[in-house]
Amino acid sequence: MQTIIGAAILLFAVFGGFYLHGGSLSIIWQPTELVIIVGAGVGAIVIGNPRHVLAEMWLQVRRVLKRRKQGEEFQRQLLLLMYELLQTAAGGLKALDAHVEAPHESPLFMRYPLVLEEPKLLHFIVDNFRLMAMGKINAHELEGVLEQEIQSIHEELAQPSRSLGKIGEAMPGFGIIAAVLGIVMAMSSVAKGANSGEVAVLVAAAMVGTFIGIFFCYGVLDPLSNVMKQLVDEERKALESVKVVLVTHVAGKPPLLAIDAGRRLVQLNIKPSFARLEGWIDALENGEDEQPAPQTPQRRSTDTPRRRSTDAPATRPGELGAQQA
Repeated sequence: MQTIIGAAILLFAVFGGFYLHGGSLSIIWQPTELVIIVGAGVGAIVIGNPRHVLAEMWLQVRRVLKRRKQGEEFQRQLLLLMYELLQTAAGGLKALDAHVEAPHESPLFMRYPLVLEEPKLLHFIVDNFRLMAMGKINAHELEGVLEQEIQSIHEELAQPSRSLGKIGEAMPGFGIIAAVLGIVMAMSSVAKGANSGEVAVLVAAAMVGTFIGIFFCYGVLDPLSNVMKQLVDEERKALESVKVVLVTHVAGKPPLLAIDAGRRLVQLNIKPSFARLEGWIDALENGEDEQPAPQTPQRRSTDTPRRRSTDAPATRPGELGAQQA
């Protein structure tokens, strides 16, 4: 909805302002110049990028148009999935084999469909749980490995937005090409006996090419590449959150403390409080299905988190009440 509103404001401001100024919208409709400018831009993208970057660019553009963002419900599912995986790993990392080998068939993963819809994040989770199960690795070594992997993933995911941004910067140049070709046609019409009025119409049509190039640069491709960059940054945040959870777990901290460490990296506008995170975990342990509230609730006295041991070894969900007693 926000994308539609923004596009409507942009179109009304540009074309509505031109119409109110007394211009005719039919003058702006120049299909041959659109073919030249858009075709040159698409061709430059195809020439300058390998196939996998083009495929990722298409996926990211579709995601922008659908406006799929990682909201509070996604963060709830991610944190609870990691909590359940850590609780399962408390009985030995081999207990995770049935889940990480076929996550789409695992009842544990199937409870969190929003995570399953993110293939890169899902592969990052299962691959690194496999890594932890293969042999002993300390927290410092794991952190270095995960940091390098996240950097590599981010570089690959950021390439489409950078490429699209560079093409956007080139669109005014493609518009000038279309305008020059239009001027050439206008001048050639003089040799054919065109009068000054006909030449003026051709020149005006040629200048539309410059307008189209600038419009595509600042009104279409620059905002599009910026939104794509923001979506990639969101994906990196999720990867960083998983990394911190895994490193904290390998360092010997209990699951609740590891999940809270990952919670701290969630972006501020959807970051749950510790009390809310504990409420999600309590609902999970009690077999309830607590959904996030549509807006941030007011803090109540009952929201004060119960004190859980952060120095004791990892415990199973059913052991927490016995320890407190």
